[in-house]
Amino acid sequence: MSLFYESKNIYENKQELPAIFEAAAGYMDFMKHCKTERSCTAYFKKKAEEHGFLPLEKGKRLQAGDKFYIINRGRAIYLGIKGKLPESEGIHIAAAHIDSPRIDLKPCPLYESEELALLKTHYYGGIKKYQWTTIPLALEGIVILEDGTTVDLSGNDYTFCISELLIHLSRKEMEKTASKVIEGENLRVIAGHIPDMEADKDKVKSAVLTLLHEKYGIKEKDFISAELSLVPKFDPAELGFDKSLIAAYGHDDRICAYTAFEALMQIEDAPEHTALVALVDKEETGSQGVSGMQSEFLELVVSRIAPEESILEIFNASKCLSADVNAAFDPLYPAPTEKQNCCRLSHGPCITKYTGAGGKSGTSDATAETMHYFTKLFDENGIRWQTGLLGAVDAGGGGTVAKFMGNRNIDTVDIGIGLLSMHAPLEIASKADIYETIRAFASFLK
Repeated sequence: MSLFYESKNIYENKQELPAIFEAAAGYMDFMKHCKTERSCTAYFKKKAEEHGFLPLEKGKRLQAGDKFYIINRGRAIYLGIKGKLPESEGIHIAAAHIDSPRIDLKPCPLYESEELALLKTHYYGGIKKYQWTTIPLALEGIVILEDGTTVDLSGNDYTFCISELLIHLSRKEMEKTASKVIEGENLRVIAGHIPDMEADKDKVKSAVLTLLHEKYGIKEKDFISAELSLVPKFDPAELGFDKSLIAAYGHDDRICAYTAFEALMQIEDAPEHTALVALVDKEETGSQGVSGMQSEFLELVVSRIAPEESILEIFNASKCLSADVNAAFDPLYPAPTEKQNCCRLSHGPCITKYTGAGGKSGTSDATAETMHYFTKLFDENGIRWQTGLLGAVDAGGGGTVAKFMGNRNIDTVDIGIGLLSMHAPLEIASKADIYETIRAFASFLK
């Protein structure tokens, strides 16, 4: 019997490599096609229906083992399996978010300057703005036309870019702090260059508008009723000589959403407790709004699952894994972390008692009983897990949806996969952690 706590590198067991790489292949295919919350929602809906999940309709009575899903405004999806026990005995919830940092178009984005058509933007979520220049960007999202028709621009073959000042003329720019090198208003996207010589003014802008109208029926006014985002135009890639890691845009937090979803899909029989996976929007901007975790859409979902039971009593008996990524230890940047209390790549999902910043501000801080419940559950199911915090004290910090579940009186703890380069256009994760996190969620949801 050891008196010490330690986590181990999952890759030490070479026999598991085929299973690890198989799990990672499915995830990489998902990441290749899903770069916005809308595309993620559509993907999960399609895959869930293939596994026998049906829409959760108002007034429909569920029986144990029934599989269901419900979509919130195309930007979030809740999926579940009715359990054997009544919901008053508690629901087992895994909550993750499917939005990621990106660059959104402003409502009136298109203008012309010096024979270039440009797009005005507003960045979404916490980013280092200088990382988003001179990389290929893809335009994703929808436009609602005047007649109500929805045009989906996702998956097009257009490439966009934000230009950067050449190093030869950057003496003053290089003297600025990192947060000021690129100003938010200067994240302007190059959108076209060929002029329409028949136009009276703004000849390049006119040419772009003509192209959009001829191909999609879009007029300039339609940008006001649109959700259009620019995301890195990268496919996920295996990283390193041994291909043990995955470099991709949007690991935060689609890696936790995918692993929770996959765990739910593996459940064949009715679980003891009703299992619910909530994949939501708007976490990167505070979880506000109709599709965020602060919305009462969760209450609507539970009221449809158990219409005759008290939602307050259900929440009081429920447990939740708030599934979000953590900062893995980076040997190139050791200072902002505290080695004894940080997570590491390939050591399994990281259980995080509290997040927040500046004196635990903005965290739910799981109780000792909740921590014991989950660590014991994982140990009994042979799950390799670790614990860690988001950086050293006063180094910074961040939050998750855990506090919004805790505010509902649901026992909640954070769990997630450690990343390198979190919130960068290209983030790094371990294949081994994907494999083990699916197993961890399955042990809880079943």
